Amino acid sequence: MSVMTTVRAIARHPLNADRPGRALTRFVRWQIASRIAPGPVIVPFVNDAVLAVARGMTAATGNVYCGLYGFEEMGFLLHALRKGDLFVDVGANIGAYTVLAGAAVGASCIAFEPAPSAFAALQRNIRLNDIGLLCDAHNAAAGGEDGVLLFTNDQGATNHVALEMAKNTISVPVHTLDGVIGDRMPTIAKIDAEGFETEVLKGALGLLGRTSLLAVIIQLNGRGALYGFDEESIRRKMLDCGLRLHRYDPFERKLMEAPRTNAGRYALYCRDTDRVRWLVSSAPRYRVRDRDL
Repeated sequence: MSVMTTVRAIARHPLNADRPGRALTRFVRWQIASRIAPGPVIVPFVNDAVLAVARGMTAATGNVYCGLYGFEEMGFLLHALRKGDLFVDVGANIGAYTVLAGAAVGASCIAFEPAPSAFAALQRNIRLNDIGLLCDAHNAAAGGEDGVLLFTNDQGATNHVALEMAKNTISVPVHTLDGVIGDRMPTIAKIDAEGFETEVLKGALGLLGRTSLLAVIIQLNGRGALYGFDEESIRRKMLDCGLRLHRYDPFERKLMEAPRTNAGRYALYCRDTDRVRWLVSSAPRYRVRDRDL
C-alpha cells in the first residue's frame, strides 16, 4: 500500500472523517516516533487500555492512526461483550481484540496466535494491561484436527498456513477450538486465519452450535481459494447454525441485517438479535482517543 493510499484511508476512517487533520498529524508523528524509538511504543487505546506497537505492525498501526482500525467489528465487540463473558480470538496477532475484550470490557479471553514474534507481542500487551488472569493464550493455530502445520513467519499480520516448506516457514502446533474450549461458553468469537477459516470451523462445530455464542466475527476475503476452499460454504454453515449476516453502526449502536458480505475486513454473523440489540444499546460508553463511543 502506497503512502498516499494509506493517508487517504486514514482520513476517510469513520473516527477521522470529521477531523482528518488530526489523524494526519498522528500519522506523521508516528512515522517519526517509530523510527526514533529503540523498541515498541506504548500508545493509548480504549479507556485505560494501551497497546505496544512497533513500526511495520500494519494492522496494529491502524489503531494508532484511527483509534479502532476495524471500526464496525471493534465497536461491536466493545458494545456487545460484558465483564465475565468469554471471547475467543483466533489469529490474535499482537492482541488488539484481546486487549479490547480483556482490558476495556473485563471479559475472559482464549487467544490463538501461531507466529512466535506476534505471540511474543500478544504476551507483552497482555502483561502491559495486567489481564494475564483473564487470558488463556496459545502459541498455536486453530484447525480441523490436532496436529502440526507449516506456517509463514515473515509476513507480519498476514502470516498464514504454508502449502510447502520454504526458507521462512516454521512448524506450528494445531488445536481444535472445541478441544481447547471444552465446556466453557463463549459469547463472541473472532476468526482471522488468512484463508484457513474453513478448517478452523471444522474443529469448532460444537462451538457454533452453542446458544451462548451470540456472534462470530470472521474474515472472508477470498483467500480460502488458496487452499481450495469455497467460502460460500462458510456462509451456508453460519446460516445452518442460526447465525445471520449483519452490519453494525457503533455511532448509532444499530445492528442491521445485511443481504451479503460487505467489502470490509470481516463479516459479522449474529444470533438472538433481540438480545444482541439490547446488549449494544445498554453498554457503557468507551473512550476512544478524544471521543466517546
